Formats: sequence, C-alpha cells, structure tokens
Amino acid sequence: MRQPPYSSAPVGHQSTGYGQDVRIHLVDGTYELFRYHFSPGNRDPERGAARGVVHSMLQLVDDGATHIGVATDQVIESFRNQLWPGYKTGEGVPPELMAQFPLVEEALAAAGFCVWPMVQHEADDAMGAAGRKAALASDVDQVLICTPDKDLAQCVTEDGRIVQYDRRQQKLIDHDGVVAKFGVLPESIPDYLALVGDSADGFPGLSGWGARSTATVLSHYRHLENIPDAAGQWEVSVRGSAKLAATLAENRELAMLFRRIATIDDTAPTFDHLNDLAWTGPTAEFPEVIGNLGGDHLVERADNLKRRLEKT
Repeated sequence: MRQPPYSSAPVGHQSTGYGQDVRIHLVDGTYELFRYHFSPGNRDPERGAARGVVHSMLQLVDDGATHIGVATDQVIESFRNQLWPGYKTGEGVPPELMAQFPLVEEALAAAGFCVWPMVQHEADDAMGAAGRKAALASDVDQVLICTPDKDLAQCVTEDGRIVQYDRRQQKLIDHDGVVAKFGVLPESIPDYLALVGDSADGFPGLSGWGARSTATVLSHYRHLENIPDAAGQWEVSVRGSAKLAATLAENRELAMLFRRIATIDDTAPTFDHLNDLAWTGPTAEFPEVIGNLGGDHLVERADNLKRRLEKT
C-alpha cells in the first residue's frame, strides 16, 4: 500500500506523496444526508440516510478519489444565528433525520474518512476553508467542492484549482460556469447574495434587488462598497436604478451584514496535514458501527477497496 509521508511542514509546502496530480474531494455531508433521507427509495427513515452516505463515499473511492474530507452540520445553528435572528435553524427538520447526524459522523470516521462535524461554523465553512487551504499545496492539482450549494461558488478560482462539483448531476462548475450562472465573478458571490437574499438560509436581501439588476451592477463594481449611493453616479444602466440606489443607500449597513453572513469563514477547523484526507481503508470498528446501521454489506465493499488500494 502506498504510504504517503507524514509532514508537519506548512500546508503550502506539504507533499502528499501522490505526485503532482492529487485531487481533493470535499463533500457536503449535510446535503448528502438530506438527499438520501428524502430519496424515494429510502425505506429506513431511522438509519437509511446515514447508511446511504457511507455507501456514497465508498463509491467515491471506487471512482478513484484518494483524498476526501466530509463536512457536516452537527448543530444546524451557527454563529450566523447571532448575527441575524431569521437565519436558518433546525426547525422543521424531521427528528429521525436530525438523529442521524451523529450516526453518519461516527460511521464515516469508522469507514476511514476525515470528518468535520461543525458546531459554531457550518459545513459550508469547513469545505471552503479546507478547499482554500488544500489549494496552497504544491502537489494538489485540483480541489473539488462537492455540493450544489451556491454559497460555495465564491471559492471557485480562475486558475481551476478550486471548482464546484454537483455529484448528483455530475456537473462541474468552474470559474466561467459561475459567471455564466450568476453573472458575477466568484469573489462577488457574497455581495450578490447580500442583495438578492437567500431564502434557504433565511435572509431576505434588499427590496427590489433582483438577480438581473444585481448581476449588472456587481459585474461592474464587484463589491458593495464600490457602488455609489446616487444612481446618477452609476456607470452602468439598470432599470429602476434610482430606487435601487436609494434602497442600498438606506440599507447599506444591513447589506454588509448579509454579506458577512454569506461569506465563507476560513477559520473553520478542518485538517492539519494534507495526508489526514488520504483514505487508507476502514478502521477495526467499522463492521460493528455500520452493522448497527444495517449496512453489513458495506464491510466487504470497504475491505475490497482497501485491498485494491494495497495493490496499487
């Protein structure tokens, strides 16, 4: 089995030992858990979602992934709830789904995956922070942030080192893809969300600011602080610009707050060393842990993947 060297060097100088084409896969475990729970084929609401996520991660290994990190929202609430009272909470989440967060975290760790259960931060923060950190390493060719969540579009880089990947649709979203979808550069995504709002996360944006007007203005000014208060000073033509400018001028502080909420927090705790992400096989506890989830069939699959890894 390939044993990548353990390094305590700063991440920008670390080596994984896998050559110059390592691809890092960072997975939204919360999204995966919800996806499997609400799948029409899920006939085990108490354990099926957790079992499905473990199966999905083993499939990722089977497809060739070598370095994987999985982020979850162990607690749905985060520091953002202190910033905005209407921010998303766990209200409305089925209790049987909520109860599977610790189950899937334990099962993934037993399966040999690097797991980041977020408490003060969110899974999005962990994926973004880990992605930007991993991209600094000289032998990392690409980081794939595996989630369809629009918030993570802000982490996509122009050089292609960090991209988004929607595993369900098998769709890769690079720098040009972000621009094509939103009409703004990745760096402007937090500003974009601040103006148009994000109903999924529970903040409304500013009245009148729609996707088209926001994209037009931000494609030119990029960030909120660059947009003049008076429409007469704008260097772009937007329908209803006078009203939009007045709304922004009156609510600029609120818009800046929404941008803070929409911005990935790079201080989220993730990995210390790149090789923490390397999958080297399941732990000795895996058969018992996955067996409790009704996934005994996954024991043989994980063992087979480990044996395959040892032969390479």
